[in-house]
Amino acid sequence: QVQLVESGGGSVQPGGSLRLSCLASGFSVSNVFMSWYRQAPGKERERVARLPLIESTATVADSVKGRFTISRDAAKNMVYLQMNNLKPEDTAVYYCYAGGSLDTWGQGTQVTVAS
Repeated sequence: QVQLVESGGGSVQPGGSLRLSCLASGFSVSNVFMSWYRQAPGKERERVARLPLIESTATVADSVKGRFTISRDAAKNMVYLQMNNLKPEDTAVYYCYAGGSLDTWGQGTQVTVAS
């Protein structure tokens, strides 16, 4: 059974950091195009980071460039989103997504950035 479980969300002050984790089961994250998305209240879901099979080709959205990094740990079958210098506008529910034929979403984890 293909499943994604996110963790690591929480509340943090502006300028703080969080690392989101996505534990995959039922497939190998090394063989699938993985992404992180987020959805803020009243807004559409947007992709913030994408991780192709070749990790060096990973990209992030312009809004988080220089602050967020996506990576994978094949041995643990996990994908991470390291978020630094967080801003209030980063507040959202963050989702892990497995692309291609899997087309599977995690349940999401809340990130709140506020003073």
